Amino acid sequence: MCLCSLRFKKAHYFPYNVHYCFSSMPRMLQRWDDSQKYLSDYPHLVCEETANYLVIMCIDLEVEEKHALMEQVAHQTIVMQFILELSKSLKVDPRGCFRQFFTKIKTTDQQYQDAFNDELESFKERVRGRAKIRIEKALKEYEEEERQKRLGPGGLDPVEVYESLPAEMQKCFDDKDIQMLQDAISRMDPTVSVRRVTPGSEC
Repeated sequence: MCLCSLRFKKAHYFPYNVHYCFSSMPRMLQRWDDSQKYLSDYPHLVCEETANYLVIMCIDLEVEEKHALMEQVAHQTIVMQFILELSKSLKVDPRGCFRQFFTKIKTTDQQYQDAFNDELESFKERVRGRAKIRIEKALKEYEEEERQKRLGPGGLDPVEVYESLPAEMQKCFDDKDIQMLQDAISRMDPTVSVRRVTPGSEC
């Protein structure tokens, strides 16, 4: 899903497509210095709304099976989240401390970098999980829509009726052999044959 703009809570808009900003420049944003320069050029992106949007974008990309791009945007998402956490700890506007984050991530001890990488990997796993759930939900909804379209008289699903039949009767339908079907039914117990063609009446 690609949105044309994002609306801030203070009733103003991003002046351009945020999706384009982050997805059209994957090479540029792979390095710390490039990410810092980009946010320096567009400091209004340093906010909670951008972080939230990037999370949604990651899930959308994973659903669309754009895995490499998802990982790139996921990196920027964690960058934004770390900047927001730093701003909270310093009690300053995030636009005023994002440069401190980049200085810290590039020069601090390994423990801080490991914490960033661990959170990034954890976030990507959460994204994959959310995307899987969304895909499964969409498939179930699609299957139910298709099932509703197939329903015949009495609300019976012909596919379910077919699958409930014994192999001998399925072959009759596959071969479109009416005589073979009549012969198969004549050999069955009448009460059994009725239950076979009436799903839900097995009990």
